[in-house]
Amino acid sequence: MGKLGGFKEYKRQDETTLSVKKRLDNYKEFTISLQEKALQKQGGRCMDCGIPFCHSGCPLGNLIPDFNDAIYKGRWKKALNILHATNNFPEFTGRLCPAPCEKACVLGIIDAPVSIENIEKNIVERGFSEGWIVAEPPTARTGKTVAIVGSGPAGLATAQQLNRAGHTVTVFEREDALGGLLRYGIPNFKLEKEIIDRRINILRKEGIIFQTNVHVGVNYNIANLKAFDAIVLCGGATAKRTLPIKGIDSKGVVQAIDFLTQQTKLLFGSPIDGEMLTANNKHVIVIGGGDTGSDCVGTSNRQGAASVTNFEIMPKPPVNRSASTPWPFWPLQLKTSTSHEEGCNRNWLINTKEFMTNATGEVTALKTVEVTWVSQPGQRPQLVEKPDTEKIWKCDLVLLALGFTGPEKTLSEQLGISLDTRSNYKATDYQTNIPNIFTAGDMHRGQSLIVWAISEGREAARQVDVFLMGSSELPSKGDGDLLGA
Repeated sequence: MGKLGGFKEYKRQDETTLSVKKRLDNYKEFTISLQEKALQKQGGRCMDCGIPFCHSGCPLGNLIPDFNDAIYKGRWKKALNILHATNNFPEFTGRLCPAPCEKACVLGIIDAPVSIENIEKNIVERGFSEGWIVAEPPTARTGKTVAIVGSGPAGLATAQQLNRAGHTVTVFEREDALGGLLRYGIPNFKLEKEIIDRRINILRKEGIIFQTNVHVGVNYNIANLKAFDAIVLCGGATAKRTLPIKGIDSKGVVQAIDFLTQQTKLLFGSPIDGEMLTANNKHVIVIGGGDTGSDCVGTSNRQGAASVTNFEIMPKPPVNRSASTPWPFWPLQLKTSTSHEEGCNRNWLINTKEFMTNATGEVTALKTVEVTWVSQPGQRPQLVEKPDTEKIWKCDLVLLALGFTGPEKTLSEQLGISLDTRSNYKATDYQTNIPNIFTAGDMHRGQSLIVWAISEGREAARQVDVFLMGSSELPSKGDGDLLGA
């Protein structure tokens, strides 16, 4: 695939970014795209490796060598068809996916892997700019109706696939705008919301019905769902993890998702709930070293924080791939995001013990202790505090970026849905214990990646179609259907 021996001739070239000073002035995306010829060379780095492990690394089963080859040959529309054959929304994954495909790339054994994610983003952006991506409503309707709860990537993928099968699909979203965590969990500087709206407009033209400000089971009677032939629950894993320590309810100790949501709503003039949250001129501590923690760092710096400090309870990962996670597995490896580069004091093996407050209940500092992880054969690693390592950190705002414990139970309790051992909605082939109710995405598998959400939505849609019609022509992962590519 690509150019024979191209991986020896061309080096990996990534997008560049605006300077920190320029990008901190606003909430816009700040990457600078490569020129077309440079992108073609990046496609030419793809090896004729025999077994493309990138396929197994990608939850969607994207046909990566095929679209790399098309890009190298300048066949952009063909590349777009190949990409859309397995991925409904490459404009999202091309910006937000951590690219497990690249970690499984065979070239990555000896050199920098192929820049698959960047190629993917540029293919779909070329498609939009050329007018190749248009609404494709079904030619006939089945008369079957489907309700989808949640408009995140899983819900949107489910909706588009079922609409393509001819069913009449209604998507319910409890927020005031569509997109789920894409809308309010991801900062605008990583995903400008016009990118979501652009795709939603196409889905509307294809015939999908969207209803916002509809919280099923709260302001929408659960009994109304009986009017639909099938229901797909794609509400995500939204139960926030917290810390069971003194001072957790102090003013200024805030869940990361609430902080990020409010900033996006302020940016677009939407009404906000609760007290105004801002990092301006404050000493901010972000607890949690994942992507959400990184997003809080970037947002705090844009709001004008006096300082930003990041805590992670796990050890600092190695700069290079760890021997414990060899290729083609997802590597244990240090990740430094663009937000970290914008200014952040990062700390590992730190455990927060207490939030300290003033007389009015406002957080003024927190107490930590250094920790280590002790492993014993056959046992899970144990967290052990180091003696005499307590430290007080001044802070005015604490952001809890600790992830989510699973889905909320509103729907499961009212509908009688069984849960699995991890409190996710239990399903077999995406079908719950109630035959006409299905589930997909984080609500089904727990907190995960956007690429998994889209994959689950596609697979769930096929199962729903089989339930409604007895069989399905919707593609399943690995079918290799290039849709006329």
